Amino acid sequence: VQLQASGGGSVQPGGSLRLSCSASGINFKVNTMGWYRQAPGQQRELVGNITSGGATNYSDSVKGRFSISRDNVWRKVYLEMNSLKPEDTGVYYCHTYFRLRNYWGQGTEVTVSS
Repeated sequence: VQLQASGGGSVQPGGSLRLSCSASGINFKVNTMGWYRQAPGQQRELVGNITSGGATNYSDSVKGRFSISRDNVWRKVYLEMNSLKPEDTGVYYCHTYFRLRNYWGQGTEVTVSS
């Protein structure tokens, strides 16, 4: 199983970024895919996830600003981040749970700063 995240970068507060995660080695269309983040000195936390049927769930801190979508043909999951705040800074990880194991992508760094 491989999860490859990309799209991170540096933006000013109020800006937007779109993260992408490509998955291989799993039956992608039936897997729930998630995004987590880890701020410096903090524990990794759930940003949100999307089920195989397209239902989404978000943490309260990003609700209304972030959006998760998926493309089952290209085996990708996306995290659209709008109205970014400095507290959104961190490393963002793609995640899935497959055959009783958690799998993580390598992480992509997001920095929100003026």
